[in-house]
Amino acid sequence: MKNKRIITDPVPCMLLAVFSFVALVPTGRASSAEANNAGASVFAKDNLVAWCIVPFDASKRGPRERAEMLKRLGITKVAYDWREEHVPTFEEEILAYKEHGLEYFAFWSWHPDMAPLITKHGIKPQIWQIIPGPQPGTQEEMVEAAAKQLLPLVEQTRELGCKLALYNHGGWGGEPENMAAVCRWLRENAKGDHVGIVYNLHHGHERIGDFAESLATMMPYLLCLNLNGMNDGANPKILRIGRGRHDKRLIETIAKSGYRGPIGILAHRPETDAEETLRENLDGLADLLRQLGAANGR
Repeated sequence: MKNKRIITDPVPCMLLAVFSFVALVPTGRASSAEANNAGASVFAKDNLVAWCIVPFDASKRGPRERAEMLKRLGITKVAYDWREEHVPTFEEEILAYKEHGLEYFAFWSWHPDMAPLITKHGIKPQIWQIIPGPQPGTQEEMVEAAAKQLLPLVEQTRELGCKLALYNHGGWGGEPENMAAVCRWLRENAKGDHVGIVYNLHHGHERIGDFAESLATMMPYLLCLNLNGMNDGANPKILRIGRGRHDKRLIETIAKSGYRGPIGILAHRPETDAEETLRENLDGLADLLRQLGAANGR
């Protein structure tokens, strides 16, 4: 059974407060002064995380070029995704981010070479990991089996002082109620208070209709929320923010939910330059927020 929590807006004037950030959210071309004025909005530029920018970049940037690109865009947090070819440059990436004042916010999946680098450089990235698929059984059996498969990584991330974020990527382990149940089991049975959820809209098209309920279910565990343009049937799967049929409603739901954690902006288009894709998404998000602000009297 799903855990349900109703999100309400008890004070009518709060709607204005929710959207008070709209005029301040910077686009991809905003000045640093505008970025600094973005206030405490969940969509403020200093709360945004660049995601899917390493293998998904037609320009094939190296660590230094990638850091320079993010600096130009004014994005200060990076979630690092990689392929085997990138393993030799793990440390170079860390150094490039430090040099350019970027936060090494998250590391996709796991690789044993990262453990000594995390310790050596004093970084504390979230570790984003897909939940292993359990064998069929009762819900309780599947939750316990999935959680137990994660125990070695739960222990290692605890020792490293890093958050472990369960990552939705389809299947049983990508359903919000199952992710929340695995988090709960690990917190109650395996000293997993550092375990949470990172939720990707581009892997959640089937939950568009009940997104508000799904978000409420995940909220106690949510460590990052990654945006995407959203159409029914994942058509297409990756879409610029603002071009999806459901984008305005989803952004409004996030704004009103009370979530104030990091927001991911992804590239994820290998055929395009990552800077171009990130800029388009920044501009699309800013356009949506302006529309929502105008609709609510801002």
